[in-house]
Amino acid sequence: MKVSFDNSKPIYLQLMDYFYQQICNGTINPGQKLPSVRETAVEAGVNPNTVQRTYAEMERSGIVEAKRGQGSFVTVDETIIKQLRETISEQYVTTFVVYMQNNGFSETEIIEQVKTALERSRGEENG
Repeated sequence: MKVSFDNSKPIYLQLMDYFYQQICNGTINPGQKLPSVRETAVEAGVNPNTVQRTYAEMERSGIVEAKRGQGSFVTVDETIIKQLRETISEQYVTTFVVYMQNNGFSETEIIEQVKTALERSRGEENG
């Protein structure tokens, strides 16, 4: 588990972001069991209570389902996972666009920057 924690955001939220990224990119599949609270705490180097809070929040949002005596599992409901992907996408894109606009970039410049970044990314994947 590779998580670099940042002091500007609570650790449990950063762990949620990590798991959500893993779920959205297919590293963790629908129906898959998450590591135990204790295992995640050791791997991430955090207090088990922090991990428990992370799992509880993911359960509250419907992304994770707790099964008594078995652990926590990613939902098999593809609609919920699709909604998670859309929510995350909307948050990041909106943050990016607002940041760029606040720094004086026009819509055309923002689009060109995104195109350039995508081309660079494709080049890195093939290189």
